[in-house]
Amino acid sequence: MNYAEIKYCDIANGPGVRTSLFVSGCTHRCRNCFNEIAWDFGYGEPFTKEVAERIYQSCQAEYYAGITLLGGEPMEPENQRALVPFVKEFRRRYPRKTVWCYSGYTYEALTGQTESRSRCEVTDEFLTLLDVLVDGPYVEELHDLTLRFRGSSNQRLIDMPGTLAGGRVILWRDDPLFESHQLRK
Repeated sequence: MNYAEIKYCDIANGPGVRTSLFVSGCTHRCRNCFNEIAWDFGYGEPFTKEVAERIYQSCQAEYYAGITLLGGEPMEPENQRALVPFVKEFRRRYPRKTVWCYSGYTYEALTGQTESRSRCEVTDEFLTLLDVLVDGPYVEELHDLTLRFRGSSNQRLIDMPGTLAGGRVILWRDDPLFESHQLRK
C-alpha cells in the first residue's frame, strides 16, 4: 500500500487533535474530489513499518485523540489488508484513543448488505477496529459547508461499536461530551 500524505496535528478529520493517514488508491472517482491525486494506487510513498512507527509515535501525547484513515479509499481491499495490522497495533498501544475512517463505500456495501467490490476477507475485522465510519461517496450536489466532519449531506458518521452491538446503524452523537470509544469498555 502507498500513502499520499500524513497530517500530524490534524483537527479537521475527527474530534480533537489527530494524526490523519491519507492512503493512495480509490476507484470511486467522485466529481470534484478534494484529493483526486490520491486516486492512483501507485501515488505517494510506500507505507512501511517505519512510517507506521512515526504515526504511532505522533499519538503519544495525552492530548492526541487518535488517528483518522482517509484517502484515496481506505476500504479498497488492497488497502484494508495493509491497514488492519496497522490499526490492530494502534489499538494495542492506545486502547483509549479513537480510530476514524472515511469511506466512499456505504456501511451496507462494506457489510455485504449490498453488492460491492469492497468486501474482502478482512473487512469485518477492520470494521470492528473502528470507532467512527464516515460512509458514502462525496456528492457535489449535496455539498454543505455547515456539516461537521463530512463534505456532503448523504454521508453518515456511524458509531461502529454501537452499530455492531445493536445490529443496526447508530449514528455518532455529535456531542463533545460523548466519546464513542467509551462503548468499548
